[in-house]
This record gives sequence, structure tokens and C-alpha cells, in this order.
Amino acid sequence: MSVDQRPLTTHHERRNSLEKHLQTRPDVQDLKNRHILLDTNVAPALQAAHQELARQRATDDLKNKLGKRPDRDQLVERNILPATNAAPALQAQARDLERNMLADNLEHKIQNRPEPEELISQGILSEDEDPRSA
Repeated sequence: MSVDQRPLTTHHERRNSLEKHLQTRPDVQDLKNRHILLDTNVAPALQAAHQELARQRATDDLKNKLGKRPDRDQLVERNILPATNAAPALQAQARDLERNMLADNLEHKIQNRPEPEELISQGILSEDEDPRSA
């Protein structure tokens, strides 16, 4: 068995490949914006402390905002959360059930609505308010 001793790629091909990659290389500001490179405005000796300070500030801000967050009762009172004791996985089904029950109730009330003669005889409507004469 013989081993091929030729180089896999020629020097010229490797150089062209490197040039192609260098042309599509992102600029320094793009790398900083994507947090790949650190911002060099801070001395290298202070960069770790600067990062830790920024992380601690973000942690403190988050703790403050979570501390000011309204509790569940306030969110229910302001109609942001539904006032249900159902499990979160069942809340959509509970909402649909409640909506369907309300629709059935309204349909039942419409079907059993009193006739205009009955309302006139009970004094709820006057003769000139009869909807049939309109």
C-alpha cells in the first residue's frame, strides 16, 4: 500500500481561500456590538472588574424590578390574569367552557323571551312601544 505524498491543497489555493475569508471578515465595531470583542475603552487590567460591575448592576436592577412587581391578586384585580384556580394547562379549556356556557345561557334566554303582548299586558311596554308596529 502506498501513501500519496502530494500536499492536499496547493499554497496558491490556500492563499486564495484566506483572502476570501478576510474579505468577508466582520469589522471590529460589529464584533463589539455582538459582544464577541470586549470594548477597549477600559484598560485591560480593569476589564474584568468592569464586566463584574456591569453584571452586578444588571442583577441589582433585576432584583429591584422583581421586588416592585405586582402580586397575583393585584393582577387579577386589574384583569391582567384570569381569576381561575385551574392549572395553567387547563386554563384555555376553562375559558372555552365558560364562553360556551355563557353562549348557551344567552341562547336559552333569547328562546324564552316573552312576546310583546305579554310585556304590554304586564305594563312593561306601552301600546305605542309595540315592536311589531314599527
